[in-house]
Amino acid sequence: MRNNDRVTSATRQPEPPAAVLRPRLIATDLDGTLLRDDKSVSPRTVAALAAAEKAGIEVFFVTGRPARWMDVVSAHVHGHGLAICGNGAAVVDLHGGPGAHRFVKVRELAPENALDAVRLLREAAPGTVYAVEQTYGFHQEPAYPKLHMEVPDDLLPAEEILAPGGRAATEPILKILAFHPELDPDGFLAVARLAIGDRANVTRSSPSALLEISGPDVSKASTLALCCAERGISREEVVAFGDMPNDVEMLTWAGRSYAMGNAHPDVIAAASGRTVANNDDGVAVVIERILAELP
Repeated sequence: MRNNDRVTSATRQPEPPAAVLRPRLIATDLDGTLLRDDKSVSPRTVAALAAAEKAGIEVFFVTGRPARWMDVVSAHVHGHGLAICGNGAAVVDLHGGPGAHRFVKVRELAPENALDAVRLLREAAPGTVYAVEQTYGFHQEPAYPKLHMEVPDDLLPAEEILAPGGRAATEPILKILAFHPELDPDGFLAVARLAIGDRANVTRSSPSALLEISGPDVSKASTLALCCAERGISREEVVAFGDMPNDVEMLTWAGRSYAMGNAHPDVIAAASGRTVANNDDGVAVVIERILAELP
């Protein structure tokens, strides 16, 4: 591979010269992408998703959200009923509606890696506070701000939550949330990736300095690739949409990908195309065009 073809987390792979394949799967982020800012799914988007499924194209929601926050789209999962949650940490069957989700695949963050990540980032960025996301449980430190929709199960130091035999010992850990009250979000991400290294994968999807720490090989892209391999779908047959740094790997991996009009600069660099903003139904705009071009 020539140096100028090197793929990084912020660069797009060279486009294949062959004709574009008929898409078999659409992978879309939710917040800032499929959802409008009021967290609704517009009627136009609902119609586009249904039309894609009718045309034989599977739709996967691929989000940083935990499974319990998927009620907003559970009515729109159609055939397979699956969603990728927690930035790739879980594949969830949403059939049955709110509260009835079932974990199909879990890619956990090992407790020892979680403890190492907490320790290393505390040293690199004093003032960092943590929350711990599990398959069903949610725990946080007393100083962690109220950023989420639920009351935590515990208010304890992260080291105590994650200790052997501690509160997090009974369920898989999906990700650690790390918040800093003062640092620039992108600067905090850079510090965390340098400090944690290969002990975990670090990304972000929030406009604030809130990081999401998962297993070393866990990302939206890697879990989506597993789901596609199980279906015999190549990456060239995938169309992906996103807006924030946690979407970069997925957009780089997919054969065709679109950054939203409201996307982070790294996302724009990673995607092969661009659509309009989430509030202007950017995902629906592209799906409608794809369906119109089908033979």
